Amino acid sequence: MTYDSGNGGRREVVIHNGGAVVVPVKDDGKIILVKQFRYPLQEFLYELPAGKLDEGEDPQSCAARELKEETGYSSNQLEMLGSIYTTPGFCTEELFLFLARNLESGGFNREEGEHGMEVFEFSLEQIKEMITSGEIKDAKTICGINYYTNLVAG
Repeated sequence: MTYDSGNGGRREVVIHNGGAVVVPVKDDGKIILVKQFRYPLQEFLYELPAGKLDEGEDPQSCAARELKEETGYSSNQLEMLGSIYTTPGFCTEELFLFLARNLESGGFNREEGEHGMEVFEFSLEQIKEMITSGEIKDAKTICGINYYTNLVAG
């Protein structure tokens, strides 16, 4: 690439299919998070259920699939909240955020690498405290909760 000054620069770009993130809210208002090991950080993180889009996959279909795989819940009420670019300085990844209500419990359908995943339920206030304290550091989760708070919970 060439800057406006005429100087050249090198850019490395990660091409990514994108993904879907789900804010699953139970009838009692509790929000479902998963806790999973993230290899690059060598840490367990609390996160909203999420996953990569398959080639040509509709984001809403991906959201429904990931919700079922990771939490065992399904929903017939998925509502688009918005989308985010995760790391626009070097990656094309766009994540589509969905609200899932009217949840029905069922069996897990986890992929390899997800078998140690744990499912938790927290109130919105608990999650806000976990974000403020740094217990939740995952950006997609913080963004999803922010969308939910601003657009739905008021």
